[in-house]
Amino acid sequence: MIEVKATKLDEPDCIKIMPDRVNHPSHYIEGRKYEPIKVINDWDLGFNLGNALKYISRAGRKSSAAQSDLEKEIEDLKKAQFYLNYEIKYLEEKLQNEEIEKQLGTREIN
Repeated sequence: MIEVKATKLDEPDCIKIMPDRVNHPSHYIEGRKYEPIKVINDWDLGFNLGNALKYISRAGRKSSAAQSDLEKEIEDLKKAQFYLNYEIKYLEEKLQNEEIEKQLGTREIN
């Protein structure tokens, strides 16, 4: 949030709290103890899992003029699912490659 001093049209000693849509969007911080980006960094989640957490954390909280709230929530959950599936596929391929390398290494020794 950004603190902005009141203009001449407002009460002279009033301070308004303006949302910071770039650095701290309301759909990530309102009513939250922890901001998702801080959790992503603290947990060292990386790109795919970080994006999944981001979309899960904002599902049902971000509005869109082009979609109903329910449509937007479903879209965010599908985006989270995409990144989870992508990470699972990456890890499965990594595991498969490790198993192949292990088998090739064993054959060379025997």
